[in-house]
Amino acid sequence: MTTGLLAALAGLGMGLSLIVAIGAQNAFVLRQGLRVEHVTVVVAVCAVSDAVLILAGVAGNSWLSARVPDAITAIRLGGAAFLLGYAALAAGRALRPTSIAVDAGGTRNGLLATVLTCVALTWLNPHVYLDTVLLLGSVADSHGAGRWWFAAGAVVGSLLWFGALGYGARLLRPLFARPAAWRVLDAAIAVVMAGLSLGLLVSAF
Repeated sequence: MTTGLLAALAGLGMGLSLIVAIGAQNAFVLRQGLRVEHVTVVVAVCAVSDAVLILAGVAGNSWLSARVPDAITAIRLGGAAFLLGYAALAAGRALRPTSIAVDAGGTRNGLLATVLTCVALTWLNPHVYLDTVLLLGSVADSHGAGRWWFAAGAVVGSLLWFGALGYGARLLRPLFARPAAWRVLDAAIAVVMAGLSLGLLVSAF
């Protein structure tokens, strides 16, 4: 097995380990998949965004932290506020079942609104930068000349995960045909987002 392939497999494994976790972005992709609403666009936005961030991390992961150390704290504080707001929205949906039980014939979100939400959840989430740009980028550097193979593996892992999450979620649609299931999902999302927000606040000080 070549060094490049080993680096790619390492990138694939690490990319999946960082992405396969409950978070704002994954929660949104899951919800869109369950609603069967703009799934292809959402998966594409997430995968392309991750690819850009991964490549940026590999190209120069230490530049920001070395030259602007306070930037990491600012990113964490801003991200905490954003995630807390998203948690509040999810909690509101859990308390209003009429806004949760949406079937194929119900009210649909527009494509532009969906894309903007997806972009915000991706690019305004500090965990994305900490994981893809800083952590994944620094590990890629340890592979030396194979760092771009590592990056390619991580990009493929991102695409595989978001595709599986977005398109696989529809298999759970019979369960989520009941408003109570949406209540539980949104309540869980609210708790997770609030927890992530609290974690960022703690780490910022």
